[in-house]
Amino acid sequence: MESAYQILIGSFALSLLHAAIPNHWLPLVSIGKAEKWERKETLSVTAITAVAHTLSTLIIGIVVGVLGYQLSTTYSFITKTAAPIILITLGMIYLFVDYRAKRNHHLHIDEKVLAKKNLKSKTAIVTSLAVAMFFSPCLEIEAYYFTASKLGWTGITIVSVIYFTITLLGMLLLVYFGLRGIEKFKFHFMEHHEKLLSGIVLILLGIITFFIEGF
Repeated sequence: MESAYQILIGSFALSLLHAAIPNHWLPLVSIGKAEKWERKETLSVTAITAVAHTLSTLIIGIVVGVLGYQLSTTYSFITKTAAPIILITLGMIYLFVDYRAKRNHHLHIDEKVLAKKNLKSKTAIVTSLAVAMFFSPCLEIEAYYFTASKLGWTGITIVSVIYFTITLLGMLLLVYFGLRGIEKFKFHFMEHHEKLLSGIVLILLGIITFFIEGF
């Protein structure tokens, strides 16, 4: 059960960081205010986009988890060595990308792009947001599915449930408080260094996984 607890904590950390990224929820606050939506309407749109975003991540993640589990039953080094290396490598890549200040992370909501498309109806806006978020799965979580696969469907289920719940509730809460003025706080560092923070978390999880598996 120690491994399950480890997977739960890791999933929670990555999901919480992911949900808190301003590019996921702050534009929804801006769009809601620009369109003069009621708070309930904005939160409904947030729920739709959050579900669309998590859905694609869950689909890919489950596939990655199943493949990882099948490999681990044949090659024990997959969970003992390969999985931690994947997390650490992805983390180092994120650190490098942050250092180079390149914005090639998975797609986020961008109200400026929507404005350029001159989307008039609420349906068009919601559809565009949902499609954009669906085709922008979270790479951090995808990598962690591979680590969780050592527990089979238990690990895959833990990551899926934690990721879906934290992302949905996190975005709803942040948008809710955003509508009440939280966007006035400074999120510049997190917004421009999301890869740095994600990279640090991935590297730490990789190191922890490696040493725990080593005993």
